[in-house]
Amino acid sequence: MGHARDSRYAARTQDDVLRLLAAHPLAWLVSCGGEDAAFTPLPLRAECDANGTLVALRGHLAKRNPHVGRLRRDGRAQALVMGPQAYVSPSWLDDRTQAPSWNYAAVAFDLEVTVSSDEGDIRTELEALTAQMESGRPHAWSLDEMGERYARLASGVVALRGSVLEARATFKLGQDEARHDFAQLLAGLEAGGEHTLVGWMRDFAGDAKERA
Repeated sequence: MGHARDSRYAARTQDDVLRLLAAHPLAWLVSCGGEDAAFTPLPLRAECDANGTLVALRGHLAKRNPHVGRLRRDGRAQALVMGPQAYVSPSWLDDRTQAPSWNYAAVAFDLEVTVSSDEGDIRTELEALTAQMESGRPHAWSLDEMGERYARLASGVVALRGSVLEARATFKLGQDEARHDFAQLLAGLEAGGEHTLVGWMRDFAGDAKERA
């Protein structure tokens, strides 16, 4: 991502990346090159070490997905996470000479992926993903409620672990806007229902005092 090299749009800390992944777990897992290039959308979750450092992404794939064979042959892959995003219109600004833009938050992970058919690994992954996605829901569902149906489901998937080699994050959230313009852009986005993106923009703006 081009903006990933612009320090204005960098993650402030690793927590920004973890928060984005938790809020938007559905990612593209991409294995490029060759006749068996593969591209699969799937939910991924973060694995952190004892120090809280992100070390891997975990997930699962259907055994029948050709991507499994590709990963077993070549574990190098990328995971592409797109968070909140929206078109930014100059029509919201007093200064209509400005150009349109697009605000967004995204992360690209370079991974070394291993695939496991071990029943324990599969169970651990499915339980962890379910717990993450059901957390905070009234009458939250658990994997045990599937009963004997679970075994049939689990037999059709594999667990995967992608060691994170590099993470390139872009949080293009209006950091380069003047204070007056920023306020007008927030108002325009809110009027269009882009409340999640507005929340991220406000968070990154924080209580900064130095807008030009």
